[in-house]
Amino acid sequence: MTGDTALSAVLILPVAAAALLALLPGYRISAWVNVVASLATFLAAASLLVLARPEAGDYLRVDDVNIVFIVLNTFVGFTAAFFSASYIGHELEIGRVTPANLRFYHAMYQIMMFGMNLALVSNNIGLMWVAIELATLTTVLMVGLYRTHEALEAAWKYFILGSVGIALALFGTILVYVAAQPVLGEGMPAMVWSNLIGAAAQLDSAMLNVAFVFLLVGYGTKVGLAPFHAWLPDAHAEGPTPISAVLSGLLLNVALYAVLRFKLLMTANEAAVAPGPLMIGLGLLSLIFAAFMLYRRRDIKRLFAYSSIEHMGIIVFAFGIGGPLANFAGLLHMVMHSLTKSAIFFAVGNVTQIKGTQKLSEIRGLTQSHPALGWGLVLAVLSIAGMPPSGVFMSEFLVVTTSFARMPVLALILVFGLILAFGALLLRLTGVAFGTPSEPNAPMHGSLAPLWLHLALVYLIGLHMPQAMVDWFQTVAAILG
Repeated sequence: MTGDTALSAVLILPVAAAALLALLPGYRISAWVNVVASLATFLAAASLLVLARPEAGDYLRVDDVNIVFIVLNTFVGFTAAFFSASYIGHELEIGRVTPANLRFYHAMYQIMMFGMNLALVSNNIGLMWVAIELATLTTVLMVGLYRTHEALEAAWKYFILGSVGIALALFGTILVYVAAQPVLGEGMPAMVWSNLIGAAAQLDSAMLNVAFVFLLVGYGTKVGLAPFHAWLPDAHAEGPTPISAVLSGLLLNVALYAVLRFKLLMTANEAAVAPGPLMIGLGLLSLIFAAFMLYRRRDIKRLFAYSSIEHMGIIVFAFGIGGPLANFAGLLHMVMHSLTKSAIFFAVGNVTQIKGTQKLSEIRGLTQSHPALGWGLVLAVLSIAGMPPSGVFMSEFLVVTTSFARMPVLALILVFGLILAFGALLLRLTGVAFGTPSEPNAPMHGSLAPLWLHLALVYLIGLHMPQAMVDWFQTVAAILG
C-alpha cells in the first residue's frame, strides 16, 4: 500500500460503507459492517504513520500536524462504532428506536466520519469548511434520533447555533481569501493552505486580524468554548450516547484543528495581531465557567458535557500560550481528553441503560452492583479529574508548569479552575460509584472492551510515554510555533 492509497482509503471507505449501510435491512449485519468499515479506516489512517506521505495537492494534504488528528479520529471512531453495536441494539429491543432509524443511524455515522476525516486532510480552506459543515449536519440529525420532544429541541438548538458559528467561520474564510487574492491571484491558489502559509508574510495583516476573530468565534462555537457552548450540553444529553462520545472525543478536535491552522497563518505574519491572547482568554473563561457549572448538574450526561467544555478550555489555553512545551502539553491533553472522555461516555451509556435514567440522584453503588463497569467509571473520572498516574495528569502538569513559568497570574486562575472542577467531579463520583446500589438494576448489554482499552492507553501513557510518541509530539509542537 502507498501513502496515496491509504489516504484514498481514509476517505473512500466511509462513503462506500454509508452507501451500503443505507441499503442493508438487518440491524446485526449493519452494526458489524459499521464496525468493520471503521476498523478498516483506522488501519488505513495508521498506515500513514509509516508509509511515504502522499504529495500535497490543491485539495488534500497529509503532514506532521494533521496526522495526529487523523489517527486519533479514526481510532475513537472505531471504538465508538464497536460500543455502538451493542448499545444501539438494546435501544432497538426496548423500542426507543425503529429499524428504519437504525439504518439511517449507521449510514449517517459513516458520513460523519467521512466529513471529519475530509476536514482533517483538506489542503483547501473552503473544502475544510464544507467538510466541517457536513460533519455538523450529520451529528445534528443523529442527536435527534430518538424523535422525542427533548431530542428534537436539542437537535434544532444545535443546528441553529452551529449554523451561526459555521456562517461566521465562512465569513472569516472569505476574508482570508480576500487577503490572499492580491498576492496569490484569483481562484483556487488563494484558498490552498500550502500557498497561504508560504505567502503569509505578504498578506494584508488588517484583513487577517478581522478574519481570525470571525474564525475563532465561528469554529470556537464548534469547539464548545464559552460563551458559544450552549448547544453542547443539550446535544450530549439527548442524543445517543455513542454520539456523545464522538462529539466530545472527535468533533470538538476537528474544529480545534481548524483554529490551529489559522493560528499558524496569523503567527507567520509579523504585522498581524498575536492570536495567543484571544485563545488564552477564551480558554480560561471556558474552564472557570464550566468548573462552576459542574456543581449544578443533575444529569450525568450533562455533567460530562460541561467537563468537555472545561477541558477544551484547557487545551485552547495551552495552544494560546504557544511555544514547544505548551504546544506539546496541549497536544497531549487533547489526545488524553479524547480517549478518556469517550471512555466515560462508553461507561455512561451502560449506566443509563442499566438504571433506566440519566439522573445522578437515581444512580448509586455501581461498584457493588456492576463492579467492572463501576470501577471502570471510577478510573475514567479520576483520570479526567487529573489524578496521577493518568495521562491527563501528565498533560495538565505540563500546562500548569509552563504557565507558571511564563504567566504566573494566569497560572493561578488556571489552577483555581482545575481544583474547582476536581472537587465537583469527585463529589458526583462518590454518590454514583459507592454506597447502597439504587434500583432498578437491569442486566448490562453494552460492551466494556472499548472502555477498558481506552483506560489502558491513558494510564500506560501516564506511566511511561513511549519515546517515539514523545519525538512525534515534539515535532508537531515545534511546527505549531
